[in-house]
Amino acid sequence: MNAVRPIAVKLDQDIRDRLKRLADAKDRSTHWMLREAVAQFVEREEKREAFRQAGLQAWQEYQATGQHVTHDEADAWLAKLEAGEEAAVPECHN
Repeated sequence: MNAVRPIAVKLDQDIRDRLKRLADAKDRSTHWMLREAVAQFVEREEKREAFRQAGLQAWQEYQATGQHVTHDEADAWLAKLEAGEEAAVPECHN
């Protein structure tokens, strides 16, 4: 079972006031607003980190194998997709 535990966050008065006004406008508590903001931040940052890790993995694979697709090959493939055509992913090569 996941225990819900409090955590302290120090906010300057301007941010606290803005948060309160926004919470009032949305008929929500500041607690709800903070939980939502943190949840969205964590979700976004996890996706960003996964994207970064995939890029690092792709770079390491390229350095190990030399396999790649040229810019022109990728551009032509993407242009076909954009035009709504069926197009196979270009084959990697040295």
